[in-house]
Amino acid sequence: MRIVDLSVSLEAGIASDPPGMCPDIIYRDHAGGADEFAATFPGLRPQDLPESQGAAIERLRVTTHNGTHLDAPWHFHSTMNNGERAWTIDEIPLEWCIGAGVKLDLRHLPDGHVATPADIESELARIGYVLRPFDIVLVNTRAGDAYGGSGYLDAGCGMGREATLFLLRRGVRVCGTDAWSWDAPFSATARRFAETGDASLIWEGHKAGMEIGYCHLEKLTNLDKLPPFGFRVSCLPVKIKAASAGWTRAVAFLNEDN
Repeated sequence: MRIVDLSVSLEAGIASDPPGMCPDIIYRDHAGGADEFAATFPGLRPQDLPESQGAAIERLRVTTHNGTHLDAPWHFHSTMNNGERAWTIDEIPLEWCIGAGVKLDLRHLPDGHVATPADIESELARIGYVLRPFDIVLVNTRAGDAYGGSGYLDAGCGMGREATLFLLRRGVRVCGTDAWSWDAPFSATARRFAETGDASLIWEGHKAGMEIGYCHLEKLTNLDKLPPFGFRVSCLPVKIKAASAGWTRAVAFLNEDN
């Protein structure tokens, strides 16, 4: 079995999120840890420790949507399944988060394109696959190659409402993308909204969860290293009480012959 890491590193100082939403990480080295040990244990001097070293620790200021993460239905709307209270990340069935993986290669679609059911059907026909309930569907967009760069937030296609419902009506409950958002980049949606005044275009893929509750992964990586199907995915989220998302170390398990 071969493991492919589908998660980006949680990293400060790169263009991974919009301004004001990027993570901050403060690194405390072993010398700083020795000073803290000395303050904790009366009579201890830093030099009394092996090579004057204590514990290295990092302090983070992040949102649950930094790094590779799994969005819960609560993130999309306060209700799901046509009126039920939406689940938070600590309420997600863990069975949803481990399953057969399917990769849809949509890198040929232009940045800002809103994928349709026809786009999905075309790709499924190309790879010769029929979706099954609880498949974990991963969408490979052009954004995967742009991560961390200045154009990342505007890169890749997004999944429209009808495309999302196409997956959900076939029993998919977890899907994911290598882009910043499951929907088209906000810059593209802003242009469409300015042209039409139609607010239903904003976050239309996310809002599909109002009809059928689901989760999706964002900021995946290495999707280009996956076959179209024949692998398994694990994307268990960190359990944060009543949260809209949880960070995940998403991985794919491939057989040696894949």
